[in-house]
This record gives sequence, structure tokens and C-alpha cells, in this order.
Amino acid sequence: MKRKNIKIETKLIREGLNRTNFSETSEPIFMTSSYVYDSPEQAEARFKGDDDGFIYSRYGNPTVKVFEDRLASIEGGEKCFATSTGMAAVFSSMMCFLEQGDKIVASRALFGSCYQILTKIFPKYGINTTFVSGKNIEEWEQAIDDDTKAVFFETPSNPTLEIIDIAAVSQIAKKVGAKVVIDNVFATPILQKPLQLGVDIVVYSGTKHIDGQGRALGGAIISDNEYYEKHLKPYMRHTGASLSPFNAWIMLKGLETLKLRVEHQSDSALKLAEYYLKHKKIKQVIYPSKNTHDQYGLIKSQMSKGGTLLTMILDGGKKEVFKMLNNLEIIDISNNLGDTKSLITHPATTTHYSLGQEGRKEAGISDGMIRLSVGLENHEDLIDDLDKSLDKI
Repeated sequence: MKRKNIKIETKLIREGLNRTNFSETSEPIFMTSSYVYDSPEQAEARFKGDDDGFIYSRYGNPTVKVFEDRLASIEGGEKCFATSTGMAAVFSSMMCFLEQGDKIVASRALFGSCYQILTKIFPKYGINTTFVSGKNIEEWEQAIDDDTKAVFFETPSNPTLEIIDIAAVSQIAKKVGAKVVIDNVFATPILQKPLQLGVDIVVYSGTKHIDGQGRALGGAIISDNEYYEKHLKPYMRHTGASLSPFNAWIMLKGLETLKLRVEHQSDSALKLAEYYLKHKKIKQVIYPSKNTHDQYGLIKSQMSKGGTLLTMILDGGKKEVFKMLNNLEIIDISNNLGDTKSLITHPATTTHYSLGQEGRKEAGISDGMIRLSVGLENHEDLIDDLDKSLDKI
């Protein structure tokens, strides 16, 4: 947009618009694999980089570019590259600049697939990871040294909702020149602005809140120009994990209502968290709020709301959890999150099963833990559904 200093609600709808000569209202979908040139001279100029027109949709696409420009704007970054999935974003964000012998320092509380990348895939390329307790700044200081090239974490973490001091960790990493990569999927660009706190690279699974309606896979990497041009763009162009134009269009439609959805879902999640603090069959409620989290001071300094995710630990184990899940009538059992529909999962047997029993123990994931992604339903209906299922344990 030509206007500067517009608010985020306007950016979510207006930023990056590039209307064709048909003056359409909705963003068009350019379902094309390639492009034609006016002349061989123009084709040569584009491949040399002297002409910034499109070459091939693996390299770039008009619909995808609108999504990238809009997301970069609301995140406060200079560039964005949209990817086929969120995990493609996580892997590519680090693989594009790391080399054999490089070291990553990461928080121990990570999504299962992220943990697999760090422990199983990167070591094949001679890239190893040192894990730390994300909440312990002293551990970060001890682990981050001159060999560290990347620092990676998610906050709030999945599913324990552990909070990491973004500014403090970023400051430690900057002293040795390491790039800080954060998975901001739980907080979304609505509730948390990592780039303003010193982070270099932000990754998202667009499949979650950005789409928010269970329709499409997608991801994104947001950064500054230097990292994008030197590392990310050439890597992505030749490895091919690019977002399809149709999925980019779906993500654009999701962005338009992102703030409305995330804030409403966060308000509902807070109501559920406060209600279940007193339930006799719930041992613990974990939610980024004053009454439910021991890191509330830090939460308040870097998040505007607690988010859409709520974790509870039942007074029991897998047997009790499964019985409760099997009696739900409204809330769906699913490992996805950030959807308009409320979704619940048992992390120990789904999203974090691959960590193994010892790995889950280290991450604080017990058999009695459930993760609830709060949707747009009436919060009283959700409470009624959970209460009735808990009563049957």
C-alpha cells in the first residue's frame, strides 16, 4: 500500500494487493506453472536478475507473492518466502545457511517433527544440536558459543506452553553472531512480534491459525533482505518446497480474519483455563495467564494475549484420558490446531509419540496430559462438553 503507518487490521486485508487490468475485488489465483516472455532478450534479463518478472512458479508466483508481501508486512519483516508446509519452513530456514560442522542450540521443549529434524536429519549433514531447558537463561549462556550458528526455539512451546525469554536469548546469540530462528505458530503474528525482540527469522505453519479452517497446508519464513537474498531464495528455488498458488489464495483469505479469530479464541481459552482450575478431575491447568502460569511476568512482556491453546493434566493416565476423549460430542479429536473448530489431542500418543518415553519425560509430557485448541464455538458449550466427558471417567 502507498499509505504508511496503517494498523494491522488494515494490513491483513489490504497489504500486497496487486490487481490486474480486470480490477477484481478478490485476489486472483494465478494457476500457472510458467510464464512467457516478450522476447529472448527479456527472458535472458529475467534469468540474469536484471528484470524482476516471474520465471517459473517454483521461483515465484503472483498469488503467492501477495501472500508473502502481506505476511511480511504484518510480521514486521522485510521478506517472506512461502513454503509447502510448516515443517518445510522449519527445515529450510536453517538448512539454507548451515554447513557441516555447524552447531545449533535449541530448547528441549519442541514439536515432535522439529525434534526429529534436529536429532535425526541434521546430524546426517554433520550439523549437531545441543539442547537446553528453554526457561533457564544460564543454560542458554553456557551452550551458545563461537561454534553456534543457529539458535532455535518455539514459545509458547508445544504442548507444555513453556515460555522462553525471546529478547534475552536473542541477545546471547547476537554476541557470537548466531542467527535466531523462532517457531511463532502458537502465538501467531497477532499476539507476539519476535522480530521486534531481536529474532532474525520467524517460521510459521500456515496450516494452523493463518488458514485456520482445516483446508490447506502451507508455511512461511520471514526475515531481512540479506538472509533472504544470500541464503533463503537460492536454496528454495532449487529445492522446490514452494507454496501452491491455490493454497496461497486460501491463506490470503485466512489472513483477512486472523485477528478476529485469534483474539476471540484466546478469550475463550482463558475462560476455559480459569474454569478448570477448580475441577476435581484436573490436576493442573497450563495456560499463559496470571492464574495458570508461573511465567506470567515474562508472558505479559512479550505477548498481548495468552493464545488459543490450553493444556490440562488429568488426575489419571492414558486410560482415563482415552475414556474422556471417547465421550466428547462437540470437540473433535485431532492433532491439528488453530482451527475454527475446537480440537483436542493426547500428545503422548500423537504429536510427541516419536520422542519416546524418556524424551517425553524430559519434555514434561505425561500420559495424563491433553492439549486443547480452542475454536470459535460458544465457550459454555465447550465447557459443557468437557464436563460431561470428565464426569464419565
